[in-house]
Amino acid sequence: MDLKELKAFQAIIQEGTFSKAAQKLNYAQSTITNQIKRLEKELGFQLFVRGWEAELTPSGQLFAKEIDQLILHWHFVLEQSQKLQKEEIGTLNIGVIEPIAATILPSVLQTFRRQKPNITCHFIIGNTDFLHKLLLKGELDFAISGEPVMNTLPFEELYKEEMSFIIAKQQADQIGPISLIKDLYEQPLIIGGESCLYHIKLQKELSRINVEPFTYTISQISAIPSFLKKFPSVGVVLSSTLLSDEFVKVPIEMEDPFIPIGILTHKEPHLSLENTKQLLLDLFRQEVEQFTCS
Repeated sequence: MDLKELKAFQAIIQEGTFSKAAQKLNYAQSTITNQIKRLEKELGFQLFVRGWEAELTPSGQLFAKEIDQLILHWHFVLEQSQKLQKEEIGTLNIGVIEPIAATILPSVLQTFRRQKPNITCHFIIGNTDFLHKLLLKGELDFAISGEPVMNTLPFEELYKEEMSFIIAKQQADQIGPISLIKDLYEQPLIIGGESCLYHIKLQKELSRINVEPFTYTISQISAIPSFLKKFPSVGVVLSSTLLSDEFVKVPIEMEDPFIPIGILTHKEPHLSLENTKQLLLDLFRQEVEQFTCS
């Protein structure tokens, strides 16, 4: 059935006869008759008792009670399909690492909402390994993360994060001086989980000089500073981690403290909301450029 057939049925009910319905819709009466025949064939039952008056059958009376809602719903479906074609509605699933969520994401989302107010975004925060797995499962449209160790997906580098070693000012006397990476052997480290890229990179650096400090791992990097205030230790975070003046960075040189951060996508991008997705990616690129230049 189509909308024209439903409107023909509605007009007959409103006007009382086929001929008046035809006049209202500016159709020939034969057109109205044929539309009703097609509708009856699709429904599988007769709507009208044949005669001069448009008398409804019992089944037709039941169908007539629903016709207004059917037409309203049909218009709603058409409107939604037009919005989908124009990418005015829908949902994007995006993965972001913690530093991005805390620094760049709010500004990106503010600009994106002005341009696409009816597109919903579901943001999942996690480390690179976690987001990589979600992408492989098809649960994300893209991720802003590091490049996975065993990566098979397209990766576009946007900027580099740097590992930072921090201590709480109030614990500085208990920790003592730290200037070389080998000095970390003397203090417990609080660092992100073992699957975090910067954890893996630090382990390689420490193994190179045969140093293995005692470590505590935390899945949320943003929680590390809270531990340092209560527990004398050295925290390992990323350079963009937001810190209050209660903490100081320890200048420890590493062979390679940098971690590339960028866009991780599917090999074959999904076609749904593709233009909207590209808009959001461009906003991330622009915001990263401003962030790294400031």
